[in-house]
Amino acid sequence: MGSLSSTQHAILVGSMLGDGTLRRQDNRLNALFEVNHSYAFKDYVDWKCEQMKEYVITSPKSRKGKGMRVAYRFTTRSLPIFTDYYKWFYKNGRKQIPLNLELDPQILAVWFMDDGSKSRSAYYLNTQQFSLCEQKILQMKLEKDMGIKSTLNRDKKYLRLRISTESAKYMTLIVEKYILPCFRYKLTYDPVTTDPKGKILTLGQDNTPTPITKNSMIWF
Repeated sequence: MGSLSSTQHAILVGSMLGDGTLRRQDNRLNALFEVNHSYAFKDYVDWKCEQMKEYVITSPKSRKGKGMRVAYRFTTRSLPIFTDYYKWFYKNGRKQIPLNLELDPQILAVWFMDDGSKSRSAYYLNTQQFSLCEQKILQMKLEKDMGIKSTLNRDKKYLRLRISTESAKYMTLIVEKYILPCFRYKLTYDPVTTDPKGKILTLGQDNTPTPITKNSMIWF
């Protein structure tokens, strides 16, 4: 969309699925993009800022939040390119999931770094901010675009997406190269792993996990 690079687009869309915000400040004509995370993830904010540097005037700054929390944030300039995304993601001032959203591995990686977690061998995407209908749209997009199956998991009184053990293995294969060092702890499996039958898996040319057999391996 517009003049953003593929990485900038992935950061913006992945952030919007997670903790990111687009807003019109002081009733300005154009919207800005705001990134706001815990100071513990300063490297992540700095990375986003560096990728968006042509649209940013002021470097990220820390700000004391509620209690002991210290936030680290930056905003872009208010520009037409961000207004296009604002119109795509917001309706009546509320963030929503666009019906024509398309996912790719880098978008999924940013989404996971923003708002994902693991528990044992499963991954979770904290989609509690979205409606039940929107979460079902995200389930459909994950399976259609990424081949990743998920279920709705109850977290207290809210629902979120749970990615099963098998899909979590595959998800690791396709997002691993985009995950920053500060978020490696979220990954459950190594890029080359094994299925329940003990077969080694790798990522094929069509982005599907492929067992490595003796005949397909290169021996040195």
